[in-house]
Order: sequence, then C-alpha cells, then structure tokens
Amino acid sequence: MLTPLPPTDTRGLFRPVSSELVALLRTLPTEAWQRPTIAGSWRVRDIVAHLVDLTFRRLSFHRDRMPPPPPRHPINTDQDFVDFINGLNRDFVEAVQRFSPKVLTGLFEKASIELADFFEQLPLEAPALFGVSWAGEQTSEGWFDIGREFTELWHHQAQIRLATGTPPLAAPRYLRATLEIVLRGLPHAFRGLSAPSGTHVVVAVHGPAGGAWTLSRDEHRWMIQVGCPTKADASVRISDEQLWRLLFNALPHAQATAAIEVEGDPALVQPFFAARSVIV
Repeated sequence: MLTPLPPTDTRGLFRPVSSELVALLRTLPTEAWQRPTIAGSWRVRDIVAHLVDLTFRRLSFHRDRMPPPPPRHPINTDQDFVDFINGLNRDFVEAVQRFSPKVLTGLFEKASIELADFFEQLPLEAPALFGVSWAGEQTSEGWFDIGREFTELWHHQAQIRLATGTPPLAAPRYLRATLEIVLRGLPHAFRGLSAPSGTHVVVAVHGPAGGAWTLSRDEHRWMIQVGCPTKADASVRISDEQLWRLLFNALPHAQATAAIEVEGDPALVQPFFAARSVIV
C-alpha cells in the first residue's frame, strides 16, 4: 500500500544532536581535530568550523532577518550556484584556522543552543527561508527547509564520529528523520528518466532507521511515497548506513554498486546511484 509522505518535524531534534556533538568535541584529543574525514579534503576541525558557519548563518538570515550579502559574481547557471555555495563554505573554514578547538566548540555550543531555541518555537508551517535546491525546489515548505538544515547537522556529526572512531548516535530516530528528508530529493534525481505512467521503483532500506519508499511515475513526473506497491517494476535494497553515505556524496560508485541490491529493470534504478541530497 502506498501513502503520501507526511511532513517530517525535525524542530525538536537539533538540541539533542547538537548537545551530543558538543559533549563529543570536548573529549577529543588535540590530534583528533586534524584527522581526515570522508568530506573530501576537510579535517575534523574544518567540519566543526563549517557547522559553526552554517548555524550562525541560519540565525542571522532566518531569526534576525538580515538580508544575505549579494554574490560577488552573477549566478546564471547551476554551476555558478554550486561555486557560490562552495566559496561561502571555504571562506569561513579558511578564516578560522587560527581558532583553537576549544574556541570552535564554544562557538558551536552557543550557536546551536540559540538555533534550537529558535526552531523549537517556530510554527511548522512557517515560511521557508530557502528552497531546497537538491530537491529541485525554488521555494519549499518551512518544515522541509528546517529538515534540510537538520540533515546538514546530522551528516556532519556522523562524519566527525567516523573520523574519530566514535560510535554513532544510539537512537535511530535521528537517522530516520534524516532519511525521510533526503529521500524527498529522489524525484528530482529521476527527472530525466522517462517511464510509462504507473511505473514503480521501490527503495527498501534495512537497518534500525530503515523502511520502504516507492518512486511512482504519473503522466508528468516522478513522486515518492511511503510503502510498497502490489507489483514493482524495479527495486533497490540498501542499508540505512550506506544510504546516507550515498546521498551525502560519501559512497564512491564502485562501493555503491557493491552495497546496493537491484531487482527488476536495471535502467529504472540508474538515477538512484547518482542521487545526492547535498549541493555538489
């Protein structure tokens, strides 16, 4: 049975996840801050700096209604937008190289508490600050914009835990909420795949945060729903751990091929391997 995806309320998840991260950062030895991560060239300290930037940026633009500074160069293409975002991220990470781990941890603690305070009192239906671009949206519902912000916090803290050999968060509800948000980007990833109306592609996720979702094609577009149809044209099976790595650009193609079980028409699942829920 297929049902529409209900909104995912992540407002109450920022505080516990941030608090757990602050507690972890305070236990890390100095050398751990220099360890490489699965986030490309970024070290642990660079990811923490990026989280500080993201959190203060959200408070400034959303809570305090400060207009974002205009881009230095015109944004005319998707690549211009990617370059703009990457430049913003890089500028802050480079600027705080002189900050100590203790200073970065204190800044993140302060910012994350204020962000949790703000989001917890914000109505779920409040207007979004930004559209979720990796879902192909110019404007989004407020809960989706907030959820996208939560996925940033969740996957960056997961990268830190992997790099430092720290166990993942024990409660699966945090990863489950992350998956419920990021899977909404799949219809955009499938937008270039033509298929007859009524085509179904099942995404079966195993693990504590797992579940079943289905991409369905109508006359004009793909949509994603909860559950499984009576008959599927294709399906993928993947663990919750491998799925978040794939969608956050941390699972190379060869590893993705090995990690994902495919049944049915292989052409119908090819866009899944290239799906990403981050700006790349």
